[in-house]
Amino acid sequence: MVSSENNLQNILIIKPSSLGDIVLALPALSALRKNYSDAKISWLVRTEFAPLLKNHPDLTETILFDRKFLARAWYNPRAFRSLLSLIGRLRHESFDAVIDLQGLFRTASLGWLSGCKRRFGMSNAREFAHIFYTHKVTQNQDCIHLVDYYLKIIKAAGVSDIGVRFVLPEAPDAADSIGKLLAEHDITPSNYTVFVPGSAHSDKCWPTERFATLADKIVQKFGLSIIAVGSASENNIIEEIKNKADAPISNFAGATNLCELVALLRAARLVVSNDTGPGHIAAALGTPLVMMFSWSNPARIAPYGRSECMVAREPYKRGPEIKSFDSRHNVSNITVDEVYQKVCEQMSS
Repeated sequence: MVSSENNLQNILIIKPSSLGDIVLALPALSALRKNYSDAKISWLVRTEFAPLLKNHPDLTETILFDRKFLARAWYNPRAFRSLLSLIGRLRHESFDAVIDLQGLFRTASLGWLSGCKRRFGMSNAREFAHIFYTHKVTQNQDCIHLVDYYLKIIKAAGVSDIGVRFVLPEAPDAADSIGKLLAEHDITPSNYTVFVPGSAHSDKCWPTERFATLADKIVQKFGLSIIAVGSASENNIIEEIKNKADAPISNFAGATNLCELVALLRAARLVVSNDTGPGHIAAALGTPLVMMFSWSNPARIAPYGRSECMVAREPYKRGPEIKSFDSRHNVSNITVDEVYQKVCEQMSS
């Protein structure tokens, strides 16, 4: 446990986005709670991702960060007042420690504006964010993975009892909604595969025709229903896969909120995903998973402790870099046979 001089009572985690990175920060939250059992722990998070943290047993509260609206503060009086209100709230909280796991100018500056005297962050933070930290933590070969790096940062805040736990609270209402949605599509609960074929970055997306071929193989071999999920804007991608596949595929684009998506992934027999938020949720849930990586460095963000779920070129030979520009790492180089082999391994396990 922590020594008395490091016994923090009021902690702020700043990690507004992205969805996958928030998932990777969950072990840091649970480690903080394990070491500071009586502390108030708050999390500054973007509004659209806040449901992921709802009712989290290790979290006291979320502080909402509406980035798109607050970005208008320099010309919109209402947004400016909201920004001042947010800063005022942060200052009023009188935090003992601010832990910025985002590493950008806007997040680091908010930590500084909170008035907290102990601010922890990455020594290699972008946009000169490191100038706002009182404690700058270096990333080395032992913490290339973000989970390990986040844990190293909280160690600097006095945490000594470290364990890796991914806690994603269950939401009974969301599970009920998913049960009804599955029934509407005549899908047997826990007998389905979830495809995650989209991404915010198109160059992370495995070709749609390969998802279609894989769907046919999965249905033929394992008799599982296929569900494809995504935002409403990814409907066209899923329709392409449906049109190219012989097997029936249920299009759930825009059909679930975040809590319902977690419930759907939790009960899935298998998830096949690009490197994107829902895939990282499935990894954290322990759901059988095959996840494909392209230019994002798998050594940094692959399913933690679950290397058997990963398909990537040279996953541990890219050093600490965030992004690769090597054409060999293009996601289009991943074949159907490679992914299908991983599918079979996951199903047999």
